[in-house]
Amino acid sequence: MTMRDSLEPAAEVDNSVADAGKTRKRPRPGERRLQILQVLAEMLQNPKGERVTTAALAAKIQVSEAALYRHFASKAQMFEGLIAFIEQTVFGLINQINQKEESGLAQARGMLQMLLFFAEKNPGMTRVLLGDALLQEDDRLQERITQVLDRVEASLKQALRIAQTQGGAWSHVSQDEVGIRAAMLMSFVLGRWHRFARSGFKKLPTEASDISLRILLSE
Repeated sequence: MTMRDSLEPAAEVDNSVADAGKTRKRPRPGERRLQILQVLAEMLQNPKGERVTTAALAAKIQVSEAALYRHFASKAQMFEGLIAFIEQTVFGLINQINQKEESGLAQARGMLQMLLFFAEKNPGMTRVLLGDALLQEDDRLQERITQVLDRVEASLKQALRIAQTQGGAWSHVSQDEVGIRAAMLMSFVLGRWHRFARSGFKKLPTEASDISLRILLSE
């Protein structure tokens, strides 16, 4: 899911107004807020990784900086909106995976594939997940994204614990090793994200991911 997907469809315009072309349709409540977040995410896709200023963001949307602050109290709050979108989307998808798959290994594989695919479809969000886009911003944003990543790792660990109880090759894995393996899988994801961002979003995180995950989840 991308930020664009979260935008509501535009309301129908009265024919007489549309035909006349004289009245500019005002955004519906909440639509401008979503637009700001969408454009911020798009600007973060700049391969050069340049810092996005509120002046540049306002110019891109063709509004004043004051208009931005009518929807967000600060730039930090805009980034908090992006992090909230990431969190809701990622954990919504994790819940779907866990409901669909009974196998712990299938759950872990599904989560890992989803994390790689999410980054690939949302390059700007990848910079937020890595913390690159949060440099020189409020320190609490780094703490917030760290909490999100810790929750993801905990979800992977839980999936591996389920695999441990389901017999097979994973039944002999110790509790301590489960935690180590979850951390290793998270490091793999972070490595793929870093490679993606460092390449200017050219080296896709899903490249040869099936083979990589088969090796990482094998015993």
